Amino acid sequence: MMDDDIESGHASGPDASYRVTADELRQFVERFERLELEKKDIADQQKEVMAEAKGRGYDTKAMRKLIALRKKTADEIAEEEAILDMYKEALGMR
Repeated sequence: MMDDDIESGHASGPDASYRVTADELRQFVERFERLELEKKDIADQQKEVMAEAKGRGYDTKAMRKLIALRKKTADEIAEEEAILDMYKEALGMR
């Protein structure tokens, strides 16, 4: 009876679940690959923005630090600065 199902295109049993799993796996992999391409495109655009800013005379290193700071809360920034000050003092950099 299983041979009839396979011949009619309606496989059952382990082969059917394997085919569905393989199709689903392929979809996940292809979605991930598309996202990788999108991520690369975005990274390229970010590089272009920084190159343009640099061309206009901005310090891109300082801009990157500013961007990182904007992701943090005021408390996180204050804590980080306090630790940095303490370390500077310990090394005689004040």
